[in-house]
Amino acid sequence: MRLLKHMQKIRSSVMGMNQRNLGLIYPNNAKKNYKYADDKYLAKSIMEENGIACPRTYAVVGKIGEIEAAWNAVKEWNKLVIKPAKGAGGNGIMILKKVNDQWMKGGKVIDEFHIFSHIANIIFGIFSFGDSDVALIEEYVQPHPFFHKIYPEGVPDFRIILLKGIPLMGMLRMPTDKSNGKANLHQGGLGIGVAMDTGRLKQAYDGRKHFDLHPDSKHQILNKRIPHWEELVALSVQTAKHFPLDYLGVDLVIDEHKGPMIMEVNVRPGLGIQLANKQGLKEVIENVKLD
Repeated sequence: MRLLKHMQKIRSSVMGMNQRNLGLIYPNNAKKNYKYADDKYLAKSIMEENGIACPRTYAVVGKIGEIEAAWNAVKEWNKLVIKPAKGAGGNGIMILKKVNDQWMKGGKVIDEFHIFSHIANIIFGIFSFGDSDVALIEEYVQPHPFFHKIYPEGVPDFRIILLKGIPLMGMLRMPTDKSNGKANLHQGGLGIGVAMDTGRLKQAYDGRKHFDLHPDSKHQILNKRIPHWEELVALSVQTAKHFPLDYLGVDLVIDEHKGPMIMEVNVRPGLGIQLANKQGLKEVIENVKLD
């Protein structure tokens, strides 16, 4: 009987997709404003105009004929990230590192022909549901050493969900061997809940079960204190103030040298954050005082 009541309580507090859409997204975000989250180039323009810390944009490529000139202008850097402005779920992101004057992708040499082809595919909309797109070539984020003590590969990021400028729930998305260095949950990354008041990590969730340790590195996750946590939360609030969206997810990273930065904003933040935190969004919202 006690277990049944516990399950009923959890079920009543968890928010489903329809409830999220009808109760949070549609009432709080005008459809005409979705573009400010869906288009990373537009979102970054807002951040840069308002002095919000984010990775530097080296080039924006919108035409096939611009690829070679743009590449020649950015290849002086030793680390680069190429991504579609309208991509989702981490699709189309290419991380490049220069080793001995050769470009490497995922530990393997990649030539300029394949780099140019990838940029062309972004422009053609291969990663953006068939819509034409632009390719962003950005600064590479060097993850804070805190993350290396959990798992040494990839770029982990945080997601904080806010409603009317109030942070509701957060999680750390951590790469795994399965995710090939990417932090996205649907590609095999871990969702790790965060205690919003203390900035300590909860258990990690892989879509099936929870762990105290990283399943690949076996390093401790549970109860680790996140560096710069108060600054991360404040940066998410600052970002929310400059977007015409009352309900949104803000994705952040911690660079080893520059500290917290915003990666992007999301008008449809996924609901897996509830499983990572073992807590329902409905319950959290009921306990928050909104203006």
